[in-house]
Amino acid sequence: MHELDDTGLLREYVERDSEEAFAALVARHVNKVYSVALRHTGNQHQAEEITQAVFVILARKSRRLSRRAVLYSWLYKTARLVSLAFIRGEIRRTRREQEACMQTIVNEKESDAWTQIAPLLDAALAGLNETDRRAIVLRFFYGKSMRETGADLGANEDAARKRVNRALEKLRKYFTNRGVSSTPEIIAGAISANSVQAAPEALANSATAAALAKGGTASTSTLTLIKGALKLMAWTKTKITIVAGVAVILAAGAVVTLMVPFQKRQNQNGAGGTIANSGNNETSTQDARVGYVAVDTGQVNSAGASMPRAQSAAPSDTFIQAYLSVMEAQKLDGDGKSTLALEKYRYAAGLLQQIRDKSPDWQPVIVAYRLKKTNEAMADLEKKMSVMSPSGGADF
Repeated sequence: MHELDDTGLLREYVERDSEEAFAALVARHVNKVYSVALRHTGNQHQAEEITQAVFVILARKSRRLSRRAVLYSWLYKTARLVSLAFIRGEIRRTRREQEACMQTIVNEKESDAWTQIAPLLDAALAGLNETDRRAIVLRFFYGKSMRETGADLGANEDAARKRVNRALEKLRKYFTNRGVSSTPEIIAGAISANSVQAAPEALANSATAAALAKGGTASTSTLTLIKGALKLMAWTKTKITIVAGVAVILAAGAVVTLMVPFQKRQNQNGAGGTIANSGNNETSTQDARVGYVAVDTGQVNSAGASMPRAQSAAPSDTFIQAYLSVMEAQKLDGDGKSTLALEKYRYAAGLLQQIRDKSPDWQPVIVAYRLKKTNEAMADLEKKMSVMSPSGGADF
C-alpha cells in the first residue's frame, strides 16, 4: 500500500474494510496514545489497556467520524477521556491501590523540570484552545517542523512559530500558577524529550486485533472501560451543548433587559409626559418582564456556581464531578475568565468537603490531597485577581 495520510487510511478502512490500513493508523499513532494514558495512570499495563480501548472506539466510530475530523487531535482527546474513565473505575474498584498511589504522589520529591511538569501537562493542554493544542501536539509530540506544523494548521511557517510560542507561554503561566517555575524553552525541551514514550512492542498488534474485532477479543475490564469512556464522551458533548444553550438564553435575557427600559421611555415620550392608566399597566407589565428576566438569569448563573446540593450520589461519583469542575476551572482560568474559574473551584471544593463530612472513610488521602490542591488553586487565583483588579471588578 502506498503512503496515505490519516484521512486516506481511515477511508480505506471504512470503505474497503482494509485491516492493513487500520494497522497502519495504529502503528502511526500508538506511541502518542500510549503516552497520554501512561501520564494519567503511571502504570504500563493500565496504559496498554487504555490504548487498546482508544483504538477499539476508533474502529467502532470510524464510519460516523466527520470527514473534517483531525485524527491525531481526536485520538488525543479520546485518550484523555478514556484515561479519565479508567481512573473513575479504579476509584470504585481499588481503594487500597489508589490510596497507596496517591500517597506516593503526595510524598514524591520532584526535582527536574519534567517530573514537575508531567502531572500537570495534560490538564494544561486541555486548557488551551483547539488550534494551540494542535500546534503543541504536532510540534512536540509528533516532532513536526514549523513548516509542517503550519501546513497542517493552514498557516505559514512564521504564523506557526508564533502560534507555538504563544501556546508555550500559556503553558508556562499555567505551570507558574501551580508552583512550577520554568521558561518556554525549558518546557519545550522537556516535552520534546519526554512526552512520547515507546509503547511495548506487541501493543500495536494487540490493539489492532482488539479494534478490528470491535472489542470482541478484549478483556472484560477493557470492555467495561470502553463502555464508561463512551458514556463520558457523550456526556461531554451534551455538556457543551447545554453550556451553549445557556449562553444563548443569557444573551437573550440581556437584550430584553436593555430593550424594555428603552421602550418604556419611548412610550412616555409618545404620551407627551402624560401617563394614562393603560400606560401604567403596560409599564408595569414591562417592568415585570424585566424582573422575570433578571430572576431567571440569576437562577441560571447560580446553577453553574452555587454551593453543591445535598449529597445523594455515591462519593466516587461526587469526586469525579469535583474533578471535572476543577478541569473546567483550569480551562476558564487559561481563557482569562477568572471570576467564572473561581466559582468552579469553589463548587469543586464544596463537593470535596461534602465527601469528607458525609463519607469520611471514603478515600481520605485522595480527597484530602485534591481538596488541598483545589484550595491552593483558589488562593492563587484570588491573589492574581486582587493584583489585576484591585477594585474587585468582575472579569468575564
